[in-house]
Amino acid sequence: MCKHILNAQVAIRAPCCKKWFDCPQCHADKADHPLQKAEEMAFLCKKCKKAFRKDMSDYEDEDEYCPHCDNHYVVEAKTPAAALGVEGDDARMDSRLLKDDRVKEQASSVFTQPDLDAQLG
Repeated sequence: MCKHILNAQVAIRAPCCKKWFDCPQCHADKADHPLQKAEEMAFLCKKCKKAFRKDMSDYEDEDEYCPHCDNHYVVEAKTPAAALGVEGDDARMDSRLLKDDRVKEQASSVFTQPDLDAQLG
């Protein structure tokens, strides 16, 4: 699974070391050599799990789809973004999110309710 591109649709076989990588950055992280460019690239579709080759010298718009399952693998990459989030609203504005640990909750039961005799008659 690629940590650089979250929606990678294919894996790429590096022509230099014959290993599969999800993106060029994954190859740079794991390999000790630069990624070699080639005219023909081998891809592995992550949807149907089948491999196919594409000639990169005459790459066209219809080449953006897997020939086996018609999965569109050339999509805009979604990269992870660091973010700090707060669960819920600002507690200073809405105090319902705060719980006071000093106040003990009283367990209510049918047998511990006050005025039970008056209610039963």
